[in-house]
Amino acid sequence: MKSEKDAPFKAKIIFQILLFVSVGFFYSGEVSAVNMTVPNSLIRGSAGGEAVLSVCYSSFSLDLPVIKWQLRREKSITVVQSIGTEIIGTLRPEYRDRILVFENGTLLLHNLRLSDDGKYDVEISITDDTFPGEGSITLTVDEPISRPYIDMESTSVLELSENIILNCSHDNGTRTTYRWFKGGKPQTNETRFVLSPDQKLLTIRRVLMADDDIYSCAVENPVGNMTSLPIRLTVYRRSSLYIILSTGGIFLLITLVTVCACWTPSKKPRHPPRKPLSRIYDHSHRSTISNRADVIPRLTEHNGINAVTSLYILQQKDPSMDDSSSNSIGSPELDNPPCYTSYTSSLTPGSPACSSHKYT
Repeated sequence: MKSEKDAPFKAKIIFQILLFVSVGFFYSGEVSAVNMTVPNSLIRGSAGGEAVLSVCYSSFSLDLPVIKWQLRREKSITVVQSIGTEIIGTLRPEYRDRILVFENGTLLLHNLRLSDDGKYDVEISITDDTFPGEGSITLTVDEPISRPYIDMESTSVLELSENIILNCSHDNGTRTTYRWFKGGKPQTNETRFVLSPDQKLLTIRRVLMADDDIYSCAVENPVGNMTSLPIRLTVYRRSSLYIILSTGGIFLLITLVTVCACWTPSKKPRHPPRKPLSRIYDHSHRSTISNRADVIPRLTEHNGINAVTSLYILQQKDPSMDDSSSNSIGSPELDNPPCYTSYTSSLTPGSPACSSHKYT
């Protein structure tokens, strides 16, 4: 009876021993694996600089580890493979003279390029260990930012202007983000302040006097940040008289355009052009002079000086004298020829103004 009661007890002890042995074998297999740790899974580097992809492993084996680094692409690219610190095989042309491998598996990249950006996988294996150690590190490579500046059409605007655009410009930099400040305070999207999707442009709608302030922009990327020099936006007040005149001028312009568009010129008969009175007077004057046998003054040149020749005017006799002369032939009056009065005008001083001449 006693042996029958001890049988279940013995079976229980045997089961516990087998369980303990199986757990021991399980832990002995885990110890044979390479344990790897990655201190930092994200490394940021700048173009032309260097980056350290740091890893650390532990193993009970004294053999040298086989280290393999790969860069993820559509098809993974082998960056380097080494036994300890000794590189195996030939490096790709883009990695020559730029790579160094440390004993703990850490990878150092010199003279970083934008094409080095990506995710790197590392694998460390030891012959005596059953499982290799694996890890991954993401490397970002960016171009440093140059100092930004605000680009705008004019630093002074008139109140109630339509729009004014402020552009945050810079020469260098990749993966950039932008922030705007007004009077030192961050600026966000509002009714009148509109930021572009990338926040590079700031648009102010319907400028008010309250917008007269100091503005600046900040540019950031994974390797640094820079802030532009502040710039002042000056807003001039628009007077009420100016608003009234400008509104009235626009209305008047629209009215004039409408009237001109609707008006058509009337067709009236054209009269022949009239001759100027000066020409009529000229012809009548010439006929009078010819009837009176007047002499027109002419310019003559004497010793290099222009002078006006004498003007002789025929003096008409009284009608009564004509009748008497016709009746009496040989009278004393007929012995004397007509008298002409001479009017001379000369540029030479001392010339006589009038003289009488008799013809024999």
